[in-house]
Amino acid sequence: MSSHCHDEHDHSGHDHSEGGHDHSDDITPALQYSLYQHINFDEITTFNEEEPHSGKAIVKKTWAERLQDEPELASDADEQLLMRIPFTGQVKLHSILIRTSPSSSAPQTLKVFINRDDLDFATASDLAPTQEFSLSQTSEIQDIAVKRALFGKVQSITLFVEDNYGDDVSRISYLGFKGDWMQLGRAPTNILYEAAANPNDHKIKGTSVNQMGSRLG
Repeated sequence: MSSHCHDEHDHSGHDHSEGGHDHSDDITPALQYSLYQHINFDEITTFNEEEPHSGKAIVKKTWAERLQDEPELASDADEQLLMRIPFTGQVKLHSILIRTSPSSSAPQTLKVFINRDDLDFATASDLAPTQEFSLSQTSEIQDIAVKRALFGKVQSITLFVEDNYGDDVSRISYLGFKGDWMQLGRAPTNILYEAAANPNDHKIKGTSVNQMGSRLG
């Protein structure tokens, strides 16, 4: 079930020793399909976060900040986390980028739902997710490829961390998304244009009187 790869991040493990100066090889592919600028940060909601707005904070981290340990999202009452991240348009999602840790606080079961704004922990536990993943215990960036056929029309994504590797607290330090973005709302413009009446089509034959206008008053 686990589908993380490091093809685009082969050099990420060297960032600490190289001071972050020579990692263009892995930054460019990751940024090519980054959805960072298309996330509606103000509307991100996280349930069971220990620190208010910490869920939003890890999504706000840029790719260059991905290996920074702080800010970090930690769960509060138990190990479960529920996050909803809306986009500013419609997205064809390619993959989810996540950084956890090698410890037992690393999330294990991640269930992903799309276009749901009504989920709580009970419903997220009961409903079948759009896709489910088993995450690894690692401080490397996990690039989790989704089934693109299931994620072609995404306006929001909800992530449900159901359990971890045995700790009372689940911790995530980075979260990002890759895919294609498209603006919503273009089609209605064409529909309105086609439906708009053209007064010239309603002139009475042989005159310049507008039939539509002549019926007014």
